[in-house]
Amino acid sequence: MPEVLKNRYEFLFLFDCVNGNPNGDPDAANAPRIDPQDLRGLVSDVALKRRIRNYVSLAYGNRAPYGIFVEHATNLNTKIALSHEQTGGMPEFRNNRWNTSREKASEAARWLAGQCFDVRAFGAVLSTGPNAGQVRGPVQLAFARSVDPVLPLDVAITRVAVADKDVRGANVGSEDFLRWQEQQPEDGLRTMGRKSLIPYGLYVAKGFISAFLAQQWGFSEEDLKVLCKAILNMYEHDRSSSKGLMTVYPEHAYLFRHVGTDTDAEQRQREAMLGCAPAHRLFQIVEERIRRRPGVTFARSIRDYELPYADEIRAELPAGVELVFMKDYAS
Repeated sequence: MPEVLKNRYEFLFLFDCVNGNPNGDPDAANAPRIDPQDLRGLVSDVALKRRIRNYVSLAYGNRAPYGIFVEHATNLNTKIALSHEQTGGMPEFRNNRWNTSREKASEAARWLAGQCFDVRAFGAVLSTGPNAGQVRGPVQLAFARSVDPVLPLDVAITRVAVADKDVRGANVGSEDFLRWQEQQPEDGLRTMGRKSLIPYGLYVAKGFISAFLAQQWGFSEEDLKVLCKAILNMYEHDRSSSKGLMTVYPEHAYLFRHVGTDTDAEQRQREAMLGCAPAHRLFQIVEERIRRRPGVTFARSIRDYELPYADEIRAELPAGVELVFMKDYAS
């Protein structure tokens, strides 16, 4: 059995986007998300977790114990029903509802947590369909935020072919579409489109790992290594024209591990689970050292920033907290 996580962690990593849309906002015609007050770019926690799930699914074949619960175009109730079938059978369906006991829901949730990495890590709402309750996962992420304001651009593009004209009717075939095409002027076979992007944005993402919830749901040291690998590689298999070039920087992907300070081993382990410093204080050590280089008005690369060195961070760490690089932990 893999060793269950016994330390509290916080993590922070830097990623950037060049000439792309890091996270479109459906309420703004899919334009890049921004904070309307200070115009800094945002990437939702949901978008980050989606890329982590995608990497784990690719790397581990979507098989237990690294299956993925929240997949594209699937019915979550299918897996919830399977979890009941694997733990004693489906609950009783009476009066047009599933009558699932708390004990039965707990057994099903634990089975799913053992099978699916994202349930074990992020948790899941399993109360739909046959109902397996709810899992509050040990790994949580906040919205990522850009270091500087970003400039959303709406760029016009020309499409040299059309697909919005349809020839309908009984017994219509390819020759009918070709005949329609030959009857159109050349300009009638072009359309205009638009793309939303930012020229550049450097983002800071933050996350938290609870040792208590890790022990409750079996999130292990091995799972943490998988999480680190997924974070470092999540954009390597998510390429698209709309995303531009997105990169996570391994040399700026940090884990803050709480280890405790007490001389008594039992009490030190308790400290390691509870934590030895507030999360915001650890994040500030890194964030306060990220700034544009002198003379750079508009950053267009991570090289346009001064970034912290490991020794600088370690010198400011509170007692009982260690700095670990994700790339070393995941190797």
